[in-house]
Amino acid sequence: HVQLVESGGGLVQAGGSLRLSCEASGLTFSSVAMGWFRQAPGKEREFVAAISWNSGRTTYPDSVKGRFTISRDNARNTVYLQMNSLEPEDTAVYYCAADRSPFSFTIARMTSTDGYWGQGTQVTVSS
Repeated sequence: HVQLVESGGGLVQAGGSLRLSCEASGLTFSSVAMGWFRQAPGKEREFVAAISWNSGRTTYPDSVKGRFTISRDNARNTVYLQMNSLEPEDTAVYYCAADRSPFSFTIARMTSTDGYWGQGTQVTVSS
């Protein structure tokens, strides 16, 4: 039974920082790509960041590039998202995701019916 448990969300002022964590269990964590997505009220879920199984590759959309950094600790089965220079537009529920297929890196295109998903953590950025 795969579980992804996010933590670290909260309320922060614009320009501030937060670090999200996602601890995984029930899967071979060191073999799969991990990612973060977000969904704001009234909007579709969007891709935020992804990291390959060995941290050799990362990818971000332009909206967060240079502000967000994804990392992972395979010894702790945990993936992180460091978010700096936060903007009100970053307000959303942030979801951790794990690729179902080992040693692939297509997680950025993963849909809600693919892979594994956490329950989400709320991030609110005030102006």
